[in-house]
Amino acid sequence: MSDSLFRTKSIERLVAEAEATGEHTLKRTLGGWSLVALGIGAIIGAGLFVRTAAAIAERAGPSVTLAFIVAAVGCAFAGLCYAEFASMIPISGSAYTYSYATMGELMAWIIGWDLVLEYAVGAATVAIAWSEYFNRVLEYVGLSVPWEWRHSPFEVLRDAQGAVIDQGIMNIPAVFILIALTLLLIRGIRESAFVNGIIVIVKVAIVLAVIFVGWGFINPANHTPLIPEPVPFTTAQGVTHTYGGIMGILGAAGVVFFAFIGFDAVSTAAQESKNPKKDMPFGILGSLIVCTVLYVLFSYVLSGVATVEDFRTAGREASVAYVINTYMTGYGWLAVAVTIAILAGFSSVILVMLLGQSRVFFAMSHDGLVPSVFSDVHPRYQTPWKSNLIFLVLTGLFAAFIPGDIVGEMTSIGTLFAFVLVCIGVWLMRRRRPDVPRGFVVPMLPVVSTLGIVTCGAMIYGLGWTNWLRLAVWLAIGLVLYFGYSRRHSHLRGT
Repeated sequence: MSDSLFRTKSIERLVAEAEATGEHTLKRTLGGWSLVALGIGAIIGAGLFVRTAAAIAERAGPSVTLAFIVAAVGCAFAGLCYAEFASMIPISGSAYTYSYATMGELMAWIIGWDLVLEYAVGAATVAIAWSEYFNRVLEYVGLSVPWEWRHSPFEVLRDAQGAVIDQGIMNIPAVFILIALTLLLIRGIRESAFVNGIIVIVKVAIVLAVIFVGWGFINPANHTPLIPEPVPFTTAQGVTHTYGGIMGILGAAGVVFFAFIGFDAVSTAAQESKNPKKDMPFGILGSLIVCTVLYVLFSYVLSGVATVEDFRTAGREASVAYVINTYMTGYGWLAVAVTIAILAGFSSVILVMLLGQSRVFFAMSHDGLVPSVFSDVHPRYQTPWKSNLIFLVLTGLFAAFIPGDIVGEMTSIGTLFAFVLVCIGVWLMRRRRPDVPRGFVVPMLPVVSTLGIVTCGAMIYGLGWTNWLRLAVWLAIGLVLYFGYSRRHSHLRGT
């Protein structure tokens, strides 16, 4: 039994299956710059515009800038490992496929199931943030979605005295955007990449505008002290953790880590890349570098313009627009532009998340670990349309009925766990198969992979026991599914 659990899938077999033609083949249409845009489209979104406010308010205060640097370092180590894997195994499936080639079937299943937290639950998180900004846009024209129809049943609205004045029912706008973008993905990867490219240009322009305009409104007092003294902090959900100090920075890094999720989604599009050995490393590392620079500057400006108390009260929802309207006198037009651009930007993040999720399960279905319906390709559009529809239901349920803070941190811990396994896998593959051609080679291995494991592990630790428990429960459910279905239907069984 143990041999079958840790049986690996050879690289030769993986490549041969990817190059096969037929009804289960994806269309190769993406170049290097399209992949960079795909990565930026997934990276800049809810993590930057929403989770930054949560990290400032609940974890780190002005030291959120340091938290972004910690998260970026962890992502850089993992990104280098992803780049080598993607140039060596240019197959859809991302960390799932890499784990199958290095650590065996059981670990591949675990990471594939874990990636649902990153992509599907991540898409739901961003859809919830999209709903918040969508309501802001409606308010500009005198309309509004009732509070109870844009919040989950677990959220309540209280007055100044703490009395409950409204109760959430369902987040309808979040479900709406998931439906619209799923239909676009089914239509085709080329159309999806074109729409994403336009949104990326607008989104980056707005981030730069906030940085340049906001720099003149920074109040040095808001950055003093840069690292607050550590004190206990209790969230609205009743969870107590450390605010300030080193643990506050690590916790904030785990929270804002969500802002970096996306560069690895580039690797899920390997089978739709024109020249994956060259373009995949370029897309992964290029998008990560661009976004890291923007993130550090953006978080420095945001935490310097507004106070921590602002982010703990009125500034949590649509925080960037709130800061502009409150502190940047004369730039009300920028708040409107930011809100509209962020709304479009969130759409591109959801698009890439949904793309990544369907491609991971496309690969798992080819291996027999999930039903064949996940690899059914549309006869005209050549996209895994049934998989897209199935995940529309899953993400829709999360977005409609679960609060954004909970699903956001579930996404972060799931992704960090995936990054740890990729860092382990690239070192194992270097030792076991040094003969395999690599379009990109990680420098100073195993030092880089070890630092990636340590950094990502520290961020997992900083997220606290409630998130460890959620991850453990999620993985336990996955193991039940593996032993109940996947192990018996694996295409490697008996080979």
